[in-house]
Amino acid sequence: MSCTTMESLKWFSREYHDLNGSHIDILDKPPTPLEFSRIAHISRPVVIHGFHIPATKDLWSNQYLCDKMEDRPISVSATPNGLADAVTVGPDGTSYFVEPHVELMSMRDLLSKLDGDITGSVETSQAHYLQSQNGNVYSTTYFADDTVNDFSEFDVLRPDIPSDVHWCSEAFDKHPDAVNLWIGDSKSTTSIHCDPYENIYTVVRGVKYFTLLPPSEGWCLQERTYPHAQYVRPSPLAELCIEPSPASTPPIRWSSVGNPNIPGALPHEAHPINVALKAGETLYLPAGWWHYVQQSDEITIALNWWYDIEMRGMTWVLLSFLRGPSAPAIKDIEAEIEDVEGESDS
Repeated sequence: MSCTTMESLKWFSREYHDLNGSHIDILDKPPTPLEFSRIAHISRPVVIHGFHIPATKDLWSNQYLCDKMEDRPISVSATPNGLADAVTVGPDGTSYFVEPHVELMSMRDLLSKLDGDITGSVETSQAHYLQSQNGNVYSTTYFADDTVNDFSEFDVLRPDIPSDVHWCSEAFDKHPDAVNLWIGDSKSTTSIHCDPYENIYTVVRGVKYFTLLPPSEGWCLQERTYPHAQYVRPSPLAELCIEPSPASTPPIRWSSVGNPNIPGALPHEAHPINVALKAGETLYLPAGWWHYVQQSDEITIALNWWYDIEMRGMTWVLLSFLRGPSAPAIKDIEAEIEDVEGESDS
């Protein structure tokens, strides 16, 4: 990235912060469609109280979920370190963008692994997180054609989960692109990233801890291009290990900041916003906002509604610009470091 480009991004970042600060608004009740359209136009996060749906009213006890889901299989991510979809160093010393291993299990098995209050056993060697996303409750197929059977592993829970958020759908004049269910605990962490979706995120149980940065501070996240890999289990009783993907697999652009909350992880110009979202509370997270997400020790359950971003106009172009030019490949950066170290040794 040229010095001129970096200075432009830093100027933009300073101007944005000077005008907006680091606070977010808290609403004591859901907005009307008109009020929400104004909130979305400003494009800053807002915490919303009072968005009641059946899932949050009942707080979805373990027994209730097990009774409803019975023995039907669900897709659960498994990692040895709680970092799914994150940059991890492989056994060969290379940094990879690693996707989780996916296992099929029952809801009872998942909840047992998370806190052991059903069978009395806790599996501590791995982290399990229900994070299949991309519409694991309602997908685009559900909204696109009501004559097509839209399969969901969680169809029996649909009566507790609205297919859309009415004040959001009316404001955007569209249905969600996907509705997702998330179940995990403090072992699992979502690495910092941004999404091209307007996000309505509601906590059903537990607490979600968000670290947020505006799109204007994307330059702080030090994006790089990493080779792709996935966790695999060579045999049923084997430990998970990293398996690099074929060379033809496109590399992944991702932030090289592991934990933005560690002192020194972000430059002093960054202004992270920390939000503890409790059960019954909802976060509006605008498209393009960077977020790092942790969870409480107890079982944490959340739902979110993703609304596709409007590609026309300025928004998409501006968000792309604020991420900076194409990220350098991590192998090229490592080669440069080796060259510098070699020169210093000589």
